[in-house]
Amino acid sequence: MRTATRVAAAALAAATALSLSACRDSRTSASSGNGGKDDTIKIMVGGIDKVIYLPAKLTEQLGYFKEQGINVQLLTEPAGAQAENVLLSGDVHGVVGFYDHTIDLQTKGKCIESVVQLADVPGEAEVVSAPKAGRITSPAAFKGLKLGVTSPGSSTDFLTQYLATKNGVPTSAYTTVKAGAGQTFIAALNNGGIDAGMTTDPTVAQLTSTGKGKVLLDMRTEAGARAALGGLYPSSSLYMSCDYVKTHAQAVQKLANALVKTLGWIKAHKPAEIAAKMPADYAGGDPKLYEKAVADSIGMFNGDGMMPADGAKNVLNVLAQFSPNVKGKKDTVDLSKTYTTEFAAKAPKQ
Repeated sequence: MRTATRVAAAALAAATALSLSACRDSRTSASSGNGGKDDTIKIMVGGIDKVIYLPAKLTEQLGYFKEQGINVQLLTEPAGAQAENVLLSGDVHGVVGFYDHTIDLQTKGKCIESVVQLADVPGEAEVVSAPKAGRITSPAAFKGLKLGVTSPGSSTDFLTQYLATKNGVPTSAYTTVKAGAGQTFIAALNNGGIDAGMTTDPTVAQLTSTGKGKVLLDMRTEAGARAALGGLYPSSSLYMSCDYVKTHAQAVQKLANALVKTLGWIKAHKPAEIAAKMPADYAGGDPKLYEKAVADSIGMFNGDGMMPADGAKNVLNVLAQFSPNVKGKKDTVDLSKTYTTEFAAKAPKQ
């Protein structure tokens, strides 16, 4: 009996050692990413099928990562806040998500910076339930409504708060509802779970094409963003830890080269051509509708990967009012440490 116990204990110890070793190996792999042939650079995307993050997958589809000699693995989480957590845990090397996370994280003592700025505007739209569109004609009518956001504390949450208060509605006067994106957002709007909400394409295109939703505010264009937010609001970006950027500059430059080339390719091609390059399942069985989604949002992307300095300041101004982490700390935020133009500036332009 004692022999059997010793054998079982030894087996358990061996299994535990193997498990710990596997964890260490996995974390070591996720923290290398030197950009060599045997390394994999893992990038988490905050919703890989969202049009606002299209350049990441399109770069892969066009073969530009491989052209740079880097092996990039694109992963996905449904929300930017979740993607951010995976980066902080060290399980990925970078995130394609909203730039505002870099500011929020700096107030928590974390140094994260955007290395390629993909878009200068949010790419979001405030969509109202069609039956209620007649009385909800501006954010001034948000009082008493259930407003959908991706999740509390997300970029859509902060932007919703900004739009409400700018139009005289305190945040306590409406109810924030976690509505997610895609089918969960559509279901929430259709079944009355929300009266309106902020979302992106292709969700916007699906709602407007069926007549179930109407666009109240369109921040997918520069003109729309300036009208709603008073200026540019840089959103989609590739952000990484400052330490990783310093120690893996060559790999980061290759990533920037690939992504900036894709931004140039987007500017040189029509929405139909862009949509055709994306995985077929992104169209959800309706290629024409997906093409419309791309056409409606594609103007959000810049062509050079550079951060507009005035846009970064506008993001800080919004967060300073509505992010619990940034309130009262605006003067302590060093915007120069939340983004760099070094890599995009060196990237060959198409």
